[in-house]
Amino acid sequence: MGRIHVLSENVANKIAAGEVVERPASVLKELLENSLDAGATRIRVQVEAGGKKLIQVTDNGCGMVRDDALLAFERHATSKIKDAEDLLNIHTLGFRGEALPSIASVARVLLETRDAEEDGGTVLEIAGGKILRVEEAGLPHGTSLAVRDLFFNTPARKKFLKAESTELSHIASLVTHYALAHPEKHFELHSATEAMLVAAPVASHSDRIYQIFGRETLDQLVPLAAAMKLERAGIPEPPPWRRGEDYQPPVPGDIRLHGFISKPELQKLNRNSIFVFVNGRLIRDRMAQHAIIEGYRNILPPTVFPVVLLFIELPNEEVDANVHPSKTEVRFRQNALVHDFVRESVRSALIKARPMPEFTREITAQPTASPGLSPGAQMLAGAGNEFTLRPETLPLMNERLQFGGTPIAVDANMAVSGFGPISAPSLTQSGVESVNGHADACGNVLQDEPQAVIDQLALASLKPLGQVRDSFILAVNADGLWIIDQHVAHERVLFEKILRERGQTGAAQDGQRLLMPLIVELTPGQQAVFAEISEELRRNGFEVELFGTRTIAIKTAPGGVRPADVEKMLVELLDQFEQEKQVLNLEKIRAKIAASIACHAAIKINMPLEQNKMEWLLKELAKTEAPMTCPHGRPVVLRYSVKEIQKAFKRI
Repeated sequence: MGRIHVLSENVANKIAAGEVVERPASVLKELLENSLDAGATRIRVQVEAGGKKLIQVTDNGCGMVRDDALLAFERHATSKIKDAEDLLNIHTLGFRGEALPSIASVARVLLETRDAEEDGGTVLEIAGGKILRVEEAGLPHGTSLAVRDLFFNTPARKKFLKAESTELSHIASLVTHYALAHPEKHFELHSATEAMLVAAPVASHSDRIYQIFGRETLDQLVPLAAAMKLERAGIPEPPPWRRGEDYQPPVPGDIRLHGFISKPELQKLNRNSIFVFVNGRLIRDRMAQHAIIEGYRNILPPTVFPVVLLFIELPNEEVDANVHPSKTEVRFRQNALVHDFVRESVRSALIKARPMPEFTREITAQPTASPGLSPGAQMLAGAGNEFTLRPETLPLMNERLQFGGTPIAVDANMAVSGFGPISAPSLTQSGVESVNGHADACGNVLQDEPQAVIDQLALASLKPLGQVRDSFILAVNADGLWIIDQHVAHERVLFEKILRERGQTGAAQDGQRLLMPLIVELTPGQQAVFAEISEELRRNGFEVELFGTRTIAIKTAPGGVRPADVEKMLVELLDQFEQEKQVLNLEKIRAKIAASIACHAAIKINMPLEQNKMEWLLKELAKTEAPMTCPHGRPVVLRYSVKEIQKAFKRI
């Protein structure tokens, strides 16, 4: 007797359930996508016990007739595709025909549905894959599908579910992000005890973000919009459920990108706040995430991640959604092109917006990562209007500040709300230009704070007052008081100068010859990296010769780098490239080498600067493309606005 046999339908469905149904949120994802495909404009989600006891989705979509309701629970039964050619042009969210039978095989399901053209509806009850009853009933048009007791017949799978609060958070995140993706639709999420989300239709994605998270969150995001021509056929008109009031018909042949990305000061410790939609489908695509993170390279530190809500629209034939059972991954036909387009679009938006860290949002007693786009989350940790810097968090007792060469005593026992324990000369408002004003409680007329425009002019107008501990430059302009980290400011200036010169000339840069060659012994991994980047090292001022099997002799180093730092800088570079998991490319090699040279050649902390040197540095910083962060992602400047100063002194 043969050993191979065909699995029963029940067992096959449970295997498919293992691929499609990971947790309650994955069940909800399939049901939400079905509602959207059905053209629903109102979607209501009801859950109990984090979705373990109940997940119910009710919509006003097209509904189903009796025969379709029965067929929907058969494996590979779908209304979305008809033949193999349709797999190359998928324009719906659900299409595999596996979700409903897989869910029904591990739960108790109650379906209530009515087609808009039918007089009566259909009620269908299934438990563990077996149909218990089918009957007619008077129902409103649309569909209601309730999934109860998930994994009731597979206790081993049920044990892997997390706590109710954890599962509920995944559900809330899913509903929230589909609500963000479809601002023209009405979404509701109700738990057993409260209404977690009620989002009425709005005109645009920005209105939806404001509706759910508020003005403070929206202000921390930078809008992004870009388009690029493709050689293939144009984008077909998306279905109505994917259109908002701000929707623009696609230009034939375009790949379109729009959404929101966070300013550099809004940081996360993981990638969980990066949300990407491809043709309306929420995906977890490594390529797209890598492109976004690459867009933040040299703007964010490598250990933190941004908050992103990104929508990619491209021709259906350019993307394959049929690569994963749960449809959370896609494959792009022109993978490298899409990657580079996303990366450059993110970087261009950041450079154009020039987001600036606010003084009050950066100084905290304990650094914390900000929450992402999740319901009810406080987006900015420590971003309130008032806080106090106490002497123990900024110990300046008996310290002295230099303002234009005049020593000023610091009283560390003074702490005012909104500022720190610093006693500084009074700042006049003579430089503030404003037509309107208002009077404070003492009758003094206060100038309204002008709208801060963070551009070259705003930074170039800074007037340096002095240094704090010979490390931080204090400066003022019409926008308020600024603190500039002199080392990372010079680092940004040098970094862009090196990249600009390499890009314009393409020729090797002259280095400084060392008095005695430095002998450096490499590990096998460092040796492999050195062989790959040696040519670019030479073009940046290094002259290195092999001196044995794994030993090199450094004869010339980049200009501005102290001889004592040359060996350390080269070893750090080799170690960084050795740890890279992605394939190295020329652009990344150039950027990392330029960042390392800039860091070691820049002005150091604890270095006194003359007035003209500070003025030069601020003017050069204003000319850079990304003056708010260093190449490694650290903030360069902090601004304490005139409005915050007025609040601190209780004038407003």
